[in-house]
Amino acid sequence: MSRRAAIRAFCAALLLFSLSGPGCVIQPAHNAPRMALFIGVDASGSFEHSGRYKDAIDFLAYYIYGHLHELDGLSRPRELFVGSVGGRAVNEPKTFHPIDDFEGKQIPEIQTALAEWFPPTDTLTDFNSFFQQVSRITQERNLTLAPITILIVTDGVPDIAPHHQKSDPKSRYAAIDLGPMEYLSRNLTLRLAYVDPQIGQYWRTDVPRQRVRLWTVDTGVMEGWLHQLDPTAEPQAQHRLWKWVQDNVDYRVRSRIT
Repeated sequence: MSRRAAIRAFCAALLLFSLSGPGCVIQPAHNAPRMALFIGVDASGSFEHSGRYKDAIDFLAYYIYGHLHELDGLSRPRELFVGSVGGRAVNEPKTFHPIDDFEGKQIPEIQTALAEWFPPTDTLTDFNSFFQQVSRITQERNLTLAPITILIVTDGVPDIAPHHQKSDPKSRYAAIDLGPMEYLSRNLTLRLAYVDPQIGQYWRTDVPRQRVRLWTVDTGVMEGWLHQLDPTAEPQAQHRLWKWVQDNVDYRVRSRIT
């Protein structure tokens, strides 16, 4: 045996001896950092008229509760912020409600709060303003090292587009600016729920992006979450629902999907 091989064998034996000693606690190789979760609510009249707004609010109440209580493997966020995607004017400042506003609330209380904070009275859906505020909060709160998830319940149709290109549907999506989020985190996933299949395709093919991971959930899929609920069970026992959330909304996007 060479001298180098002997040293390696000795080190391996020493490691095994130290791990087998009394009172030894083997720590996991690493602790995954908890994500920062941003949720956007499309509070525009068009989203309400589509018939999806009320269902989306109800779903978000369960979604937020499930994550805060880490039900069936859902990850508790390090930080949570919920704000409106839109307003009555371009670049209108929005209030982002922090995690403290949801702690200790039951699902019906979260539903009521969301409906009060985000009534469907906005006249514009302004994704760019929302993304800029997400970027600002991330930097102010020193969240750049955390994985970031952004979930937006929306029909996905932006109201802001170059005036001379409004006749071209794709121009609306080319004008969406994900630039403020491209380098916020090494792991940033944008999820859109309640979009039509064609709108989801526009987001995947016409919205300029490089590092941002995108996942869309069609409205036809989102309509299925209610079928997972057991009306006789407590939230902790809604196993089908929490599995459905992980499989369909929180699906792990490993790389850019185009």
